[in-house]
Amino acid sequence: MSIPRTLRAIGAVLFLAFGTAATALAATTPAPAPGVNDTCLMCHADKDAKGATGKSIAVDGAKFAASVHGASTLKCTDCHTDVAADKIPHADQLKPVNCAACHDKAAKEYAGTVHGTARKGGNTVAANCTDCHGTHDILRSKDPASRTNHANIEATCSKCHGSDTMAATGKLPGGNIGGKFHDSIHGQALKGAAQGSAPTCTNCHGAHSIQPKANEASRTSRARVPETCGACHKPERDAFMNGMHGKLRQDGVLAAPGCTDCHSAHGIQQHDTPKFQTEVIKECGTCHADYLATYRDTFHGQVTALGYSRMATCASCHGAHDVLPASNPASMVSKQNRLKTCQACHAGASENFASFDPHASKHDKARNPLYYYAAKFMEFLLFGVFAFFGVHTVFWLYRELREKFAPGRGTGKERH
Repeated sequence: MSIPRTLRAIGAVLFLAFGTAATALAATTPAPAPGVNDTCLMCHADKDAKGATGKSIAVDGAKFAASVHGASTLKCTDCHTDVAADKIPHADQLKPVNCAACHDKAAKEYAGTVHGTARKGGNTVAANCTDCHGTHDILRSKDPASRTNHANIEATCSKCHGSDTMAATGKLPGGNIGGKFHDSIHGQALKGAAQGSAPTCTNCHGAHSIQPKANEASRTSRARVPETCGACHKPERDAFMNGMHGKLRQDGVLAAPGCTDCHSAHGIQQHDTPKFQTEVIKECGTCHADYLATYRDTFHGQVTALGYSRMATCASCHGAHDVLPASNPASMVSKQNRLKTCQACHAGASENFASFDPHASKHDKARNPLYYYAAKFMEFLLFGVFAFFGVHTVFWLYRELREKFAPGRGTGKERH
């Protein structure tokens, strides 16, 4: 029993000895020298710090530490290469930070984009790296607080593209398109349950590879719009490609309408709203002006022109994405399907009912001879009636004036 007690005593003495020695050593060891970032923050941590031009040069040390660069233990001088921690104060004017030193691939892509080329041309309003990613508080895109997080892209892009002032200053194409997108079905979806899957600016335009739509390689070029929209709307894209418009596109006829011709680009609205259904008829008329004119002459056209959507529109009879010519048996207006199409609204419609020409033109004698001659007759009739009564009115006026100004009128000597 005495041996274990002796061992414990020896252990206690050794522990106290080592502890005392460690404490003495710590007391005599100098504190580590401050790092480069600590040296910089001695001035830049002051929230009121300003440079020679009056611009704020303050840096929030906590935000930088939490940023992607801070988490990677990057030093200030890794980006600000013309500054040395042992040579301060440094020059007032520093060289711009070269992000390409680390992000060469993204920088190369950016240089050839609409933003990069605008910068080269002297347009300093065009966005650069820091405009989208930030400076000392850059976060990874997956971070909900990041400027480039999917949910925040709209706000980031709208700093320029959602400002009337910036749009005017930078001569941005489309003007204030941020406001249009915000009110669109896509913009509203980003604030709802579909936030994660709803498309935002970069889904259509790209991130570092944004090109003007005039560039054939652009995701928003006229030729590639169906492909871009089809990334989310595959069934609609497939139906469109099987329709006459899509087939014309595949044959290289880019004048044929695509997604944005009917739905617009940034102001897309829900397709089943009365406003969209009545307004989209005008879009059909941009190519089919003659058919729009004859449609407007019908009961359907007159009612939809007043804004009522509970009436047959172009898409009600022809379809929306899969429009086919009447000669195609699969078309909604082919001889085989016309009655079925009419019965979608008119349940009791007969074959005779379906023979009605919805685009009858009083100017087309070959297509509608009876209507053509009936219209001519009405024109002559109306002209004759108005001409007869016009002449009659002139003669009646002449008689009235003649009697009014006849000699002796008003002297009591008028003839009775």
